[in-house]
Amino acid sequence: MLYQAFDVQSDIARQTRQWGSLLHDAAAPWLRTPWHHNAKWWSAGARMMMRAGLTFVRPAYGINTVTVGNREVPVIEEPVLATPFGTLLRFRKDIDTAQPKVLLLAPLSGHFATLLRGTVRTLLPDHDVYITDWHNARDVPLSEGRFGFDDYVDHVVRFMEAIGEGAHLMAVCQPAVQALAATAVMAHTRNPAQPRSMTLMAGPVDCRISPTSVNQLATSKPIEWFEDNLIATVSGRHKGAGRRVYPGYMQVTAFVAMNAQRHQDAHTNLFWHYVDGETEKARAVEAFYDEYFAVLDLAAEFYLETVKTVFQDYTLARNELTYRGERIDMGAIRRTALMTVEGERDDICAVGQTMAAHDLCSGLPPHMKSHHLQAGVGHYGVFSGRKWESQTYPLVRNFIAAHA
Repeated sequence: MLYQAFDVQSDIARQTRQWGSLLHDAAAPWLRTPWHHNAKWWSAGARMMMRAGLTFVRPAYGINTVTVGNREVPVIEEPVLATPFGTLLRFRKDIDTAQPKVLLLAPLSGHFATLLRGTVRTLLPDHDVYITDWHNARDVPLSEGRFGFDDYVDHVVRFMEAIGEGAHLMAVCQPAVQALAATAVMAHTRNPAQPRSMTLMAGPVDCRISPTSVNQLATSKPIEWFEDNLIATVSGRHKGAGRRVYPGYMQVTAFVAMNAQRHQDAHTNLFWHYVDGETEKARAVEAFYDEYFAVLDLAAEFYLETVKTVFQDYTLARNELTYRGERIDMGAIRRTALMTVEGERDDICAVGQTMAAHDLCSGLPPHMKSHHLQAGVGHYGVFSGRKWESQTYPLVRNFIAAHA
């Protein structure tokens, strides 16, 4: 009944948004009267009501143009390959110069791939960018089968093959694990599409190193507890009715709880921005939470297998990871250069957890390895924001170019 209960909450939130819209429209005429001060409070409260609840549809990337060299060029979103669970999406640019092809692996952890909008925008001037645009599991019919850890790896391999030889791989957060696994699989099979380089950013390669609260939560309960308490069955009103999922709203609730005061303060500030007519400040807060509160469900098998494999058994960290029942040795990676990036203040993936990939990739010579610790940033600052753009990205760009 867990999913049905949340559907009821969603219905209440939708009604709250509708009432907020009506109240906002009712307040509008009073803003031009002597009682406009009271009307501002009325209008601000109504606008807060209009933002109640979560959304379950992928937001737009909103990247329409990009500056390449000294000219502005249009960007067209082009689906290259689609499966029931995800789309390989290309941000195509009409330019004459060939650029390094980069597949950006988005995390499958409760948010849509649009969370990496800023990362894509930064990469675009210098690269031919593709992204794993994951679908909401609650919208995938049960007849399409399961989606587990190995299926994610399969998608990476298929997507790299679709892009073609000579491409590069970049993984943000959780899929650093699948990036390593897919690259090792391609190395074992001598797949010509194995990436020229692999950049892993704030990924949980070895969670035994400086465990964070996220890591400690994963080891505090047996995997059966996660299955019994965090997995729900999609209700009949959705296309994926009957599918077992880890609901995105649970993940977002957990993220919010980690920094509850910060989110409360942000919404308090948003209310006052409305009251004071600070439009630009309000839009910045709205844009963040429009993305943050757009959630997707994860297939239960993927979530549980990831928790068990990565956060409890440390299978990758021990170089004992298996794929389709066969062990894959990270030491087989010999043609793919490796770069790892970590944030000094990352409280989700601690310093050292991603860098552990260098020891695992024992088949790579030193000149094919690079590491960068970005000072003064937390988890999201590793792949977005001012320091990512001005300090981290130039190093990543040069690394990709050096191995192109």
